[in-house]
Amino acid sequence: MNDKEDLITLKVPAAAEYIDLVRLTLYGLAAKIGFSYEEIEDMKVAVSEACNNAVLHAYGDIRSRSVLTGGGAPQIEVRFVKKYDALSIIVKDDGSSFDAAAAAKLAQPVDGKTIDELQAGGLGLYLMQALMDDVIVSSEMGTEVILTKRLIRSGEL
Repeated sequence: MNDKEDLITLKVPAAAEYIDLVRLTLYGLAAKIGFSYEEIEDMKVAVSEACNNAVLHAYGDIRSRSVLTGGGAPQIEVRFVKKYDALSIIVKDDGSSFDAAAAAKLAQPVDGKTIDELQAGGLGLYLMQALMDDVIVSSEMGTEVILTKRLIRSGEL
């Protein structure tokens, strides 16, 4: 087994039109490691949710963005940690933090609930948890979401 880790860092403006760039990078890395099409699609949905949260919630009103970041445009940093048997995607923003523990409580299963019973605030986190093997949210300075998908190679079943 190989314990080597490769780190790929991508910094993009905190704007919706750049999320596709993150998804394309994820696709290339995940395919190279050997994830299935379905696993890659799951990861793309989860990383899109994490990036969308950063775009929509981290930096608040677009008019105040340059003030928050010292004059520069706000960014999202996405780190891909490629291992032999897993891929972790770390989505980090430097915007306003939130109560990660409270958000996790909202991330309840949606089975048997009507549309009216669902709360928009926890669905993204629930979706990330449902699609990935591990999800860790830290919100001490900005927000960091670590999404991990493990690879089961043939012969390991």
